[in-house]
Amino acid sequence: MNTGILSTFFSLEQLVIGFLTAQAPYEWGWRMHPMWGWGWGFGMMGMMLLFWGVVIFAGVAGIRWFVNQTKQSKQPRGGSAMEILRERFARGEIEKDEFEAKKKELS
Repeated sequence: MNTGILSTFFSLEQLVIGFLTAQAPYEWGWRMHPMWGWGWGFGMMGMMLLFWGVVIFAGVAGIRWFVNQTKQSKQPRGGSAMEILRERFARGEIEKDEFEAKKKELS
């Protein structure tokens, strides 16, 4: 094996290791995270708050919708007896005297 190539490889390796270890220490401070530069940290925090706000709003709206659906299913769909009586009279299914008699019975 040629020792010239091997010695060149080791000298390059030592040069790279020396370059990586000879950097100045990073000074920690207010901007210690790279995402804080140019307002990205605040933007990401705002997006996170927006995301959780939408999730919570959707959850509350879904629960309210479900509760309203269960309340409506318990109510009779046909309406009150007086409304049904008026509709039957309007369609001509019953006569006026029968309408008045049933109206007295209901009130």
